[in-house]
Amino acid sequence: MLNTVLTGDATDKLPLLIVHGLYGSARNWGVIAKRMSDTRQVITVDMRNHGESPQTPTHSYADLAADLARVIEAHGGQADVVGHSMGGKAAMMLALTRPELVNRLVVADIAPIAYGHDQTPLIEAMRAIDLSKVEKRSDADRQLAQWVDDAGTRAFLLQSLDLKTRRWRLNFDTLAAEMRQIIGWPDDVSGQFDKPTLFLSGANSDYVRPEYRPAIKALFPSAKFAKLPGAGHWLHAEKPREFEAAMRAFFG
Repeated sequence: MLNTVLTGDATDKLPLLIVHGLYGSARNWGVIAKRMSDTRQVITVDMRNHGESPQTPTHSYADLAADLARVIEAHGGQADVVGHSMGGKAAMMLALTRPELVNRLVVADIAPIAYGHDQTPLIEAMRAIDLSKVEKRSDADRQLAQWVDDAGTRAFLLQSLDLKTRRWRLNFDTLAAEMRQIIGWPDDVSGQFDKPTLFLSGANSDYVRPEYRPAIKALFPSAKFAKLPGAGHWLHAEKPREFEAAMRAFFG
């Protein structure tokens, strides 16, 4: 079972399951989870090979969807689901393969297509840090800056560094080996999820282009589309209040 964090008490509303993206964790969503828990219980997870969840030799979207299915089954059997990036693809696969478990779906800045955004260089950068010389997070940040220019990206990656044990909470070996599957999308996906689905994107991001809409509509015929002005791929971190407002409006 995935490591889960429950925020808020169970109510008469379905729980909200939030699924993070590549190199993320449940802790990335702590603020939004706390705010959304005013009316329902919010479940955030560490995906396999991330955070405190099990490290495994595989990382396919069939695997990830099955992991999420077990979480929902353990918490009542149905949930509203939000997934970002890799987590969005996992949430889509869950909705397509186990539609009875998903009530409504928000897919944050990702589409059911194969991308060319290879994220392996970030693994190489994290691996290159000499952890024996890290006493505090700023030490790791200075080293990481040799390979990662953007301070926001470094701050995000360093949330997966356990300073006490000087270890990464990421399974670099599997994530690197499975990168083609992570940035890809299975060719053999069939079926449809015809329940309400929102594809919510950052207006400054190119992850959900107009030409991807036919592929989205083929799998999610009820899909609606919205953009957050001024946000990029990390829309929930860049515009958290606007992201929260969009979720509340959609989930009603």
